[in-house]
Amino acid sequence: MTTTTLTEELIAIEDQYGAHNYHPLPVVLAKGKGVFVYDVEGKEYYDFLSAYSAVNQGHCHPKIINALIDQAQELTLTSRAFYNNKLGIYEQFITSFFGFDKVLPMNTGVEAVETALKICRKWGYEIKGIEENKAIILFAKNNFHGRTTAIISASVDPTARANYGPFLPGIKVIEYDNIPAMTEALQDPNVAGVILEPIQGEAGVYVPNDQYLPTIAQLCKDHNVLFIADEVQTGIARTGRLLASCGNCTCESRSKCENKYEARPDILILGKALSGGVLPVSAVLANDDIMQVIKPGTHGSTFGGNPLACAVAMAALEVVEEENLAENAYKLGVIFRERMQQLIEKSPLVIGVRGKGLLNAIIIDNAEDAEMAWNICLKLRDNGLLAKPTHSNKIRFAPPLVMTEAQLQECCDIIENTILSM
Repeated sequence: MTTTTLTEELIAIEDQYGAHNYHPLPVVLAKGKGVFVYDVEGKEYYDFLSAYSAVNQGHCHPKIINALIDQAQELTLTSRAFYNNKLGIYEQFITSFFGFDKVLPMNTGVEAVETALKICRKWGYEIKGIEENKAIILFAKNNFHGRTTAIISASVDPTARANYGPFLPGIKVIEYDNIPAMTEALQDPNVAGVILEPIQGEAGVYVPNDQYLPTIAQLCKDHNVLFIADEVQTGIARTGRLLASCGNCTCESRSKCENKYEARPDILILGKALSGGVLPVSAVLANDDIMQVIKPGTHGSTFGGNPLACAVAMAALEVVEEENLAENAYKLGVIFRERMQQLIEKSPLVIGVRGKGLLNAIIIDNAEDAEMAWNICLKLRDNGLLAKPTHSNKIRFAPPLVMTEAQLQECCDIIENTILSM
């Protein structure tokens, strides 16, 4: 007889009753604290994914959890049919924090992206004067903004698109990090907006040329086009500054920022770490001249701006500022890439490292074995560190920003020893 572990049982249950829309690493987590997660058998792991950068503040941060508990005992949801005593305070807080006039609160990252696209189109018709149903929004190749029907219309990933058509019109996809291609595309007077990730996370942490974002921002200004920054993954201190795209930092590390470009977006999209991973919270920020196109009935969400989310988001942003997480991400990111560069010299399996702050990736030589990156992640799991491959041969490393230097060095040792053993 064979003995089935609890891990195997739980994986089997999910496999039987859940839709197979993910391919998780075979580990079943039951607890998290700070930079650590624990599986159902009690084994401890360093979390090097942070729920795709949703847990920048660390798992179950006490300040955020206390805000959740306190507000949950008072009022969780009113819908927007009524005012509540948290939303206005939160709106004042977040607009001041990021330097915008207005915020439109939503729940998930992809909802926020959809919201930004709707605002952009409406602005294009009502303010810029584009002929009705002619507006175009420019996207970049290899983007990842979510998986709704509208957004996969701009994807070049065949897995994301297959058998989901017909796709949304009014979308044009051009090369990322290609200024001439953007310059040419912006000659079309029907372009209402450009949406970009400051760093393409799902594409394997692709970091553009330093001049790319500020040049795009200026080109948009020159052509009366909205520049939309999707910072769902790169925002909230992940890349070593408060925002990857924009110089409007409130963090003390601004003068030490690794990202020297200044590319303030017209529309800023936030999510993930906006709640510290406690519950879905997202936001779209813009100034009055853009947000004025939103009128009662033109857009909404039952849960958007709920009191629980407002309380949690304020606590999550306060943690980022109080604990200098942007500065810590910058410092540890430099150390991490130095360690990975040393690993490149020791192992032919690792052929590159790239990233900003604590959003990084190593590139694996999988010419001999297409599953090499996946197999490395399985070995990392065995050795107490959780990470996940993306685009077949890239392993993304994005630990919580509360990590200490000693912990980071230990994790680099785990990564190095694991790869050298293979």
